[in-house]
Amino acid sequence: MNLTTLDYSIIGGFFLFSLIIGLWVSKTASKNTSEYFLSGRNMPWWLLGVSMVATTFAADTPGLVTELVRKNGVSGNWVWWAMLLTGMLTVFFYAKLWRKSGITTDLEFYEIRYSGKVASFLRGFRAIYLGVIFNIITMAGVCLAGAKIANILLGISQGEMLLYSSIIVVIYSSLGGLKGVLITDFVQFIIAMIGSVWATIYIVNLPEIGGLTQLLTHENVSGQLAMLPDFSNKEALITLFIIPFAVQWWSTWYPGAEPGGGGYIAQRMLAAKDEKNATWATLFFNFAHYALRPWPWIIVGLASLVVFPNLESINSTFPNLSAEMQGHDVAYAAMMTYLPAGLLGIVLTSLIAAFMSTISTQLNWGSSYIVNDFYGRFINQKATEKQKVIVGKTTTVLLMVCAALFSFYLQSAKDVFDLLLQIGAGTGLLFILRWFWSRINPYSEIAAMLISFLIALFFFINGKMETPMIEIAGYWKLIIGVVITTIGWVLVTLLTKPTKKETLENFNTLIFEGEDKFKNIGIKILGFIVGTIGVYSFLFATGNWIYGKTQLALGLSLLTVICMGILVKIWKKIQ
Repeated sequence: MNLTTLDYSIIGGFFLFSLIIGLWVSKTASKNTSEYFLSGRNMPWWLLGVSMVATTFAADTPGLVTELVRKNGVSGNWVWWAMLLTGMLTVFFYAKLWRKSGITTDLEFYEIRYSGKVASFLRGFRAIYLGVIFNIITMAGVCLAGAKIANILLGISQGEMLLYSSIIVVIYSSLGGLKGVLITDFVQFIIAMIGSVWATIYIVNLPEIGGLTQLLTHENVSGQLAMLPDFSNKEALITLFIIPFAVQWWSTWYPGAEPGGGGYIAQRMLAAKDEKNATWATLFFNFAHYALRPWPWIIVGLASLVVFPNLESINSTFPNLSAEMQGHDVAYAAMMTYLPAGLLGIVLTSLIAAFMSTISTQLNWGSSYIVNDFYGRFINQKATEKQKVIVGKTTTVLLMVCAALFSFYLQSAKDVFDLLLQIGAGTGLLFILRWFWSRINPYSEIAAMLISFLIALFFFINGKMETPMIEIAGYWKLIIGVVITTIGWVLVTLLTKPTKKETLENFNTLIFEGEDKFKNIGIKILGFIVGTIGVYSFLFATGNWIYGKTQLALGLSLLTVICMGILVKIWKKIQ
């Protein structure tokens, strides 16, 4: 399709803004690693919270939601909606603890919680495992989604898109460090929300759709509106609801929804002014991510079922899509081709900004691991702050190149989602308990990582074979991974020596200030439950307002307000 001068001007304006921000903060960011990776530990909750939301709005997110809606209806989103429980656990139990630690990256945790050379090894190993391997897989999925969008909306190949985007992202993210990322994230979030809502309204009113009422009653859509899975459909119930709630949320490690906090979410908590700002940032993130943002994507996904009822209709409309780039996740980009000049520029800018936000965060986060927890810890302990920043900028480039190349081996956003879940299967409970169960040691973590990775690797290779060695449903793969990994690391924990008593005492003094680590646990559990109910109430209230179910929407809205009131009282007691 052809973009107008207005569209190009909007896109170009955002690129220029990003470059200016990078140049503006580059002098401060280059002072030392604290500035480059944590923005001087002086960031307010609202900026950090918005940045968390913007980062989790990757270029592949609308495509993932669209794919879930097209395949399983609105209820298909439970595979990620269930992760709200993980986020709320972080809000009430771990956000404060992370900020109290005073560390630079969450990997430093290993050498304050565990003792001996194996703790140091674990820190270095995780730096490569997460900062390089896991990070590259995550970014590759985002690169693939960006390439699909570019192919449909800009008519350029995957190679061209990745070449241009890599250069742009690397320049601005390496210049400004985390502060540059946070500021551009804030603008990106505003653009994304305006663009997604405006685009949804325009698409719903297309002649092909005929308005919201016509959309919701269309034969392709009416059966896809349920927000809860069909309880009479055993397969859907297990896959979309039981597994996410009974197993997935507490047992799997997934970027942005790490049990016990971690990754770039921990990075932002560590960059907060204080413990209160760290907690508020995480709470806002969970509200905005799960309740505020999804419905525009869901509505577009439903509308795509009217315009493009099946894959064949998408492929025939866009014949230049290669076999590797075809799939239900491209339906979102396909629907964007119906937007007029100006609005298309805004939406495309929001998608480009989403790509840049996620990639720049992953690059900065991954680079922080390599610099702080590998290079500075093991390669050159005498390295100056300037040298570390240079290494950080160099690794930023290398990580981007590797992610771009690996994206050619992936096919859809759901593939990446499933792969990352499988790699993290069974490790989640360990990350939840290690703050409180003193018996957990470095060998526990090493066992969990290796077992889960080997199981995920087996299933990944098995799935790519023409004649798989074993054919089982996706949820059984997750359950097998969780059960084997959890049993494995628990046995290793019980069979190996615990961390030295002195190390544990120092850890408890630093994190819990010598007090009972289970203090206020009852009120925190209540906050976790009320917070979860409040966010889900808002999510479903919004959906029922859209569906025109006024009474149910009013009831859920009232429940949301009640939960907010209870949370305010809980907050006063645990501060």
